[in-house]
Amino acid sequence: MKNSRLISLDILRGITILVMVIVNNPGNWSATYPQLLHAEWDGCKLADYVFPFFIFIVGMSIPLANPTKEKSFKSILKFLVRALRIISLGLFLNYFNTITVFNLEGLPLLVFRVAITLLIGFALMGNYNYEIKKYSAFLLFGCFMFLAFGTTQFEEVRIMGVLQRIGIVYFFASLAYTFSSTRVQIISAVFILLGYWAIMSWIPVPGFGNPNFEMGTNLANWVDQIILKNHVYVGTKPWDPEGILSTLPAIAQGIIGFLIGYLVLDTYNKIEMMKKLNQIGVVLLVLSIIIANYFPINKSIWSSSFVLYTSGVAILLFTLLYYVVDYKKIATKSNLLVMWGVNPMIVFFLSGIIPRTLAMIQIEKPDTIGEKISIQKYCYTYAIEPYFTNPMTASLVHAILFIVMFQILLYLLYRNNTIIKV
Repeated sequence: MKNSRLISLDILRGITILVMVIVNNPGNWSATYPQLLHAEWDGCKLADYVFPFFIFIVGMSIPLANPTKEKSFKSILKFLVRALRIISLGLFLNYFNTITVFNLEGLPLLVFRVAITLLIGFALMGNYNYEIKKYSAFLLFGCFMFLAFGTTQFEEVRIMGVLQRIGIVYFFASLAYTFSSTRVQIISAVFILLGYWAIMSWIPVPGFGNPNFEMGTNLANWVDQIILKNHVYVGTKPWDPEGILSTLPAIAQGIIGFLIGYLVLDTYNKIEMMKKLNQIGVVLLVLSIIIANYFPINKSIWSSSFVLYTSGVAILLFTLLYYVVDYKKIATKSNLLVMWGVNPMIVFFLSGIIPRTLAMIQIEKPDTIGEKISIQKYCYTYAIEPYFTNPMTASLVHAILFIVMFQILLYLLYRNNTIIKV
């Protein structure tokens, strides 16, 4: 197997991160096009494809990053260090709004938080000596855990999250890819998905009774309540949509991803490879529809049918992009989506930090004396919303402005051949 870059994978990653920015940055959450909101529980809207696509892409990228499958303790440590850096970056996003020092408020507190952000960002995304990366990853992760469980200030900070799950999946999927055979990998993915369905379907939920897949009363949600306690997403307390038990099927999705990545890189006949990919994608979609009768497609509990369904869609979309970009060579490396695909982490991080920062900058509301409004809300309310009769369109335009801002940044990075990695 040779280590070659798949432009189609960069574009798929670019599409995913771009949609994520649109989904996460509406001007008004109450006036948002329905497909840009997550499904309330069962089902799958456009917004629900973003995270599983990230997981699948992380899996697909593993064979590209480790084509020789070096089986050593050094490889394990390398996987762990990168996983901890990703996890710690996600943890910091959760900590940002809780950081305080010396009773600072307002602008001084914002300056302090931004300064900490720059330090943490460089520590976790900077390009420097591996030994320093290793020790800083363990140090920062240890500090975050101590703050969460050893102090009162951060006793309700969220522990899990998108980057945290990505880091966990990356670590275990990398181990599986490097140290096991393809047969064992396939069996492992099947075992995880069937096992997850079994425990969710057969094990009674303490305090709630019979096994179920309902919001807040299923086994995965109960595990979060017992282990994470107050360290969960504030919008779904007392459980977390990126919880502990539901991370297991996400690992299976990472395995599916690297199996597809290996197939792509290790198949000489590209036409046959694309035929296989289409067949696998269709089979996974059909299986997901069948299994959904017994285990509904649901992102919040990351159901087995959800894994198969979103993986099937991701495979088919990747195959289409591969045919157009890598096989037919219709698009080039200058494609705007490639800019998003090669630098996703800086976009993810800043898309979390910038709204939090803007929310802290308060100015006086023009039409109400003495009342404050965040600068972000001010810009939306007085510079965007009045120009649209449809409030959902105004809300979307706000998100598109974020796209424009990031496109400028990504163009500058791309032009200078700068890739920011964790």
